[in-house]
This record gives sequence, structure tokens and C-alpha cells, in this order.
Amino acid sequence: MVDVVDAWWAQQLVLCDWAFMPDPLMLPEEAAGERLSALEVTDRGELAWRLVELRAGVEVSASSLLAGLELSALAGAAGWLSRDQAQQWGRSHCRAIYEHFLDLDHWLQALCADRSQDGWLIGDGGLLESCQALSRIEAEHEGVTWELLGEALGKASPEGLWPDADEQHIWRLRAGFSPVLTTAPSELDWPDAMVWLRDVWQVNGHDDLVRAILWLCSQGDRQAWDIDAARLMQVSAEERLAWCEGLGPRERNYGRLLRQYVEQGEPLEWAAWDWLRAVDLAWAGLCAGWLDDEESRLLATHAGDLVLRRYSDWSALARSWQRGRSLFEGLDRLPLLAQDWQLLMTSRVSPWRMPLNGLLDADGIEASRQYIRQWRGDARHWVLALAAVREPELATRQGPMVDVAESRAIEARKYLAESLDLHADEGAGALVRYWLPAQAHHLNQLAADASHRALPPPNTPFGSVPRNDIAARDSLASATRHSATIHMAEKYAFYLLMSMDSGQFDAEQLQQMAVSLKDVLCRFYSSARRLLDAWDTWDGLLPEPDQPSLSLEIRWHLDDPGSLFHWLDWSSGAWQEPGERPCLTHFTALSLVGPLNSAAWSMPHVESEREGSSILDWVDSHYGLHSAAELIDFVNFLLEAGDRQEYQINYAPYTLNHARLNSEIATLESGECNEEERNHLARLTRVRDNTDGCNEVDLCAWDLAQAIDLAIAGRQLGWLSAEDFQSMLERGYHLASQHYAGWQDYAQGLYAGFSFFMGETEERESFLASFQQALVGWLTAAPPLAGSWASLDYPGARPRHWAPLHIDTLPGDGRTLH
Repeated sequence: MVDVVDAWWAQQLVLCDWAFMPDPLMLPEEAAGERLSALEVTDRGELAWRLVELRAGVEVSASSLLAGLELSALAGAAGWLSRDQAQQWGRSHCRAIYEHFLDLDHWLQALCADRSQDGWLIGDGGLLESCQALSRIEAEHEGVTWELLGEALGKASPEGLWPDADEQHIWRLRAGFSPVLTTAPSELDWPDAMVWLRDVWQVNGHDDLVRAILWLCSQGDRQAWDIDAARLMQVSAEERLAWCEGLGPRERNYGRLLRQYVEQGEPLEWAAWDWLRAVDLAWAGLCAGWLDDEESRLLATHAGDLVLRRYSDWSALARSWQRGRSLFEGLDRLPLLAQDWQLLMTSRVSPWRMPLNGLLDADGIEASRQYIRQWRGDARHWVLALAAVREPELATRQGPMVDVAESRAIEARKYLAESLDLHADEGAGALVRYWLPAQAHHLNQLAADASHRALPPPNTPFGSVPRNDIAARDSLASATRHSATIHMAEKYAFYLLMSMDSGQFDAEQLQQMAVSLKDVLCRFYSSARRLLDAWDTWDGLLPEPDQPSLSLEIRWHLDDPGSLFHWLDWSSGAWQEPGERPCLTHFTALSLVGPLNSAAWSMPHVESEREGSSILDWVDSHYGLHSAAELIDFVNFLLEAGDRQEYQINYAPYTLNHARLNSEIATLESGECNEEERNHLARLTRVRDNTDGCNEVDLCAWDLAQAIDLAIAGRQLGWLSAEDFQSMLERGYHLASQHYAGWQDYAQGLYAGFSFFMGETEERESFLASFQQALVGWLTAAPPLAGSWASLDYPGARPRHWAPLHIDTLPGDGRTLH
């Protein structure tokens, strides 16, 4: 049965110098292909542009509509479009003709008028004869008349010109590059797609392609531009100019344009540049055969999902793209916006005629989200996400695992050795020393106390804290709702990534550490927003010395819907931290060491032979200990008697007989003294002068600090089992509770013992001043990480701290809210 509209369409093709045929798609395939080539339509992308262009503008010319009829017939006859799709296009042009013109004669007159305007340079005078023939047929009511055409169009459904299934709508986002006429691509669509991917994107296969698309969606070029723009917004015009002129020759045009956008008030948004290119890459992968239909669609839909979160309509999307392209090329293309996007924005047959927010269906979006999360489902992506905040280029490693370049591996090994003193022979387990849960507890407690104005006063017996430092410490109150583990964990993640890159450690063990890290963070932070808010807060309160703030980078990840953080697997498995979480009692006992050594923020572990060698040298040089038995005996001695007993036996009696004390001092000063006698003389002098209150203060703290310090060394050397070490901690904790009422009393005893038993040296005063300053920091938590006393209840003392508002604390704190 002959279709009326198709028959009328076939009649009109005689106006293009075609022989009359009843079916517009009857032209032989070879002849149709030759005619397309003569029209310089070389692939389906060019065909799509021509079809869109012929219907652009408010008033479409008759000659354009006729060209559309011919092009649709040629595409169908040549096999470039399916018969159904070619018919849809042809009927669309027929409908446009019928709606624009009163009758056939009006249509034919308009064609002749258009040809007349062209000066009859196109074709020959055959158009006139063809018009006369069609007019005569119409007058004689032969063939398909104008009236029959109208009746048939009235009964027909609206034409679907573009792939119209729900899952196919996503490809309309690619129209800025080239409209997609069919979602089953062939050589007709992008014959050199594979070459283009390799030459332009340096993509050499499926995995490379997925990584490139994931990078574009999660970061792309926009991150650096966004952060530069944010910095420029915070400085003066003069500083912007200086920044711009300080860029290299290749970046200066970009800098000038970005500065221009900032100062002109142009919206500083260009994410479409990345997300539309991601769609284009997904299409290229499909055309190259590296992606199948489902995978390419899911990847493209992810980019489309991000687009719909950011843009309300096509014009906003186009303007964003134009800004991004301008920055990429260093040339302002916004004045060309209307010209560049005219066809898609104005053509009656543009694939963008449908509303942007109707592009994707809920099922398609959910499927793409699950698919993308599968790509990023392994714990390695958590490590990448955290580390990439400091090193954005790491975001290019998303997706399938890739071997790092040898140069990167060498760089990682150098960093581990020089910055962390971490070596291959120590094994991956050595990373546990950088997991510091007690530090997080300390910061959380300080924040809780600061919010209730319960932190220690700035004045101590050893000095006062400057007002600015106190203000910085008190500002921790703003972090009371934010778990502090991220402050430690993000650094740990970076160390973990460098260990992975080095290739020196067991990969399976490192992967398990990444899983443990992920589980901890999922436990303390319920979402990416909670984690990033906490990180931003703590980064601002505890800036890294000589390092720029990460605030802008962190805030970027908060605000950008494509950021990797929003697409991680936030499900937590079995609870297993990367390192041991000490109980509060043990952490308090560890803190008895005070400034005698650096603060211990985690339980010590047996160290490698390399690390143990330096610890053994210290134990030998300071205490003359050479074995586990010697160390255990000496620690027991310190806990039971120690240097305080020597003071009681050899020096305390002199406080009751000053005449004898002065005589002893005079005797020693009158003769030659060996080193031991000089030390004895110095201590007698300190007793006489009651230096640093040595005659009035309990010196047990000095023994306690040394005992715990040596016990830590013994545990690190493997001379103490975990149980024996914990036993020593508990003995020290109990002893401290018997001798002092609080940390200030303990500090005075520690300082007095340090001062009294110090050997005579020219650097004595500088040592004492440094120790005093350290004690001030430990007592006041100014700076916050100086030491842990300010956040801990003294052993045996009445609890005085406020409970944090979250569970990121050490076990054993009965006041913690769970």
C-alpha cells in the first residue's frame, strides 16, 4: 500500500532533477552514495549537521526544505539511515512545507523565487519545467494532491528524528561535536576514531579510555581553573595582574582570560567543557570498538548525570562549554557564542529541542551510578581520592589498576627513604607507625573542651603562652562536631599511596591496609560531605608549616558533583584499623614521657632491624643497656627506686645540715675534681640553692618519664612483649597517681628532676629553656600538637573533660557518647 506522504515526497524529488519514482528511497545505493559525495557529505556526522542546518532559523527557505527532502532520500537509499529513520526525516520536511505554504503553487513559486535570488546558477532551467508539471498534475487532481497530503499529515504521528528510546537520549549531549543520528555506529560515523583517541588523547585501549572518562567526570581541566579563579577572587586587582604576568608564556593567555572573566563578573563555571568531552570519548570508544553499546552508554550517562546536576537548560550548558573552550585555548570565544551554537539552539529539528532535564530517565541514571561506583569500588580509590587532594594528577589513575612508571617508583622510594625513613626491608607493616588514633582523640578532646571554654589557662609555672597562640588553640572550638581522624588519615593515605607506587612492599598487604583505612573513615564519616567538612575545618585550624592551605582544594571537592569523593563505596566492612587503637589508660601512661621525647600518638610496635639499630644505639649511649634483661631490670629499678632514691640518700640529708653542705661544697671546690666529683659538686650546689625547687618537689616524675621512655624503646626492639609492655604502662600509671595530683605537679617534678640530674654542660641553660618551653606546650596545648597532657585526665584524678560529640575517641572513656 502506497504511503501518501512518501508518494508526495517522491513527487517533489523531480524538482531536484530526479526521474519520477513512486518511492523516494528507490534510488540505487551506489548512485545515492555518489550523489552524497558530490554534495560533500562524507559521513553521518556531516549528514546530521546538514539536516539540522537546513531547518535552522525562524523562516526556513523553500530551497532548504527541498534540499532536506533530497538529502533524506539519499541517506535512506544509500543505507546511511534506516528506512524508518529516513522516512521520518522526509515526512518532517513534508510537514514543514505544508505548514509554511498555502498550497502547492505557493510552494513552487517560493522555490522559483529562491532559485532566482541565486541567479539560476545552481542547476539549469529544468526546475521551471518540473514546477509546471507538478502544478498541472495538481490541477488535474492526479497523483497526491496538496489536500491529500494535508489529510495524511493530520493523521500521522509527530516525527521522531533522533534516536528516541530513553537510553538513547544521552547521545544528544554529543550534538555539540556532531549530532548522533543512529546509536549503532559504523564506519560511516567516525572512521578514524581509534586514530583520534591515540593521537589526541594518548588513549590506547579500553582501560586507558575508561580512566580518561573517569578523570574528565571527576576532575578534568576545571579543577585547576576553579581553584585559580577562587584565589583570584580573594586578592586585589594588582595581585591578579602580578599572578597573570608571572605565568609562563604558554599559560599567560589563559591567565589573562581568567583574570578578565573574574573582573567582568562572568560566571566562573566551565564544567561542561569536561563533561561533554566525556560523552564524546564514550562515543569515540563505541565507534572504535573499545566499548560496547551498554558500557559506552553507562559512561556517557554518568557525565549526563553530572550535567543535569549543574545546568537547568541547554543555553547554560552551551555558555559553560564556551567558557571552558576559551580557557583551554586562551582565546575568548564568548562573543561567538550565538554563532557557534546557533544551529543547535535554533533549528526546528535540533536534537536539543527536548528539555535538558528530560534527557535521562531515573532508571538509566541509577544504573550508571551503580556502574560508576563499581569502577571505584575498591579501597584503592579511597587512597587515590585522599592523596589526589595534594597531588591532583593522581586522579588520572581511577578505574583499572595501572603500573606506575619507573621514574615515579624511584621518586616514591626516595620520598619514603628521605622523608619517612621507611625502607623496603622494613616491610609494609612499618606503615603502622604513621597511624595515630591517639592524636585524633587528643584533638577531639581539645575541641570539646574549647567549645565549653574548659582548656587550661595560658599561664604556667614555666612561662606563658602568647595571646595569638592561645587564640589559635581556642579556635578549635569550631571543630567540636568534626571528627579529627581525617587530619591524620589523609597523611597516612598519602604515605600508603607512595608505598604502593614504590613497588617495594607486598601489594596484598597494602591493599588490606587500604581496606582498613576505608572502614575507619566510613565509621567516623557518614558521607563525603561530612568527611570533607571535617578535613577543611581541621586543615584551617592546624595548617602545615611552610605549606599552603588545602582549603580551596578541599572545598572544590565538596562543591563539585563529579569529585571522586562523592562516588566512593561508603559501605563499611569488619572493623579493623590500620593500627592499634590504645585504650585511654595506656595513652595516658605513654604521655608520662612528656617532652623528654616526642609525643607518642600510638602504641609502639616492634621495629625493623634498620630502625632498631638506631634505637639500640640510643639505649646504649644514654643508659649503657645491651639486652632485654638489662633493660627490664633498669626499668623496674626506675619504677621502684630510680634517681629519686639517689637524691633521698645522697642529697636530701644536706637540707637538714647547711653547715655540712657548705663545707662539702668548699672542699670539692678547693681541689681537683674528676668528672664524677664535678657532677656531685654541681648537684650539691643545686641542693644549696634549691634550684628549680629540687628540695621541695617530688622527683618521681623524672624516673617515671625515663621508665616509660625506655619501655617504649624495649617494645620497639622486641625486648618486651605486648603484654609485658602494657604491664609496665599500668605500673607507671599507678605510680603517677600515687605521687602527684595533676599534670602541673607532675611537670614540676619532671622539670626539677631533669634540671637536678643533668650533667654539667655549657648548654645547660639552653636545654633548660627549651625544656621549659616544651612543658608550657604540653600543659596548655598551644600549639595543639605540642603534647597530650591538656586533653587527658591525670592518672587517678577526678575527670574534668567534656565528652566529644562523636565516637572518634579512644576506648576506655566512659563519658564518650556512643
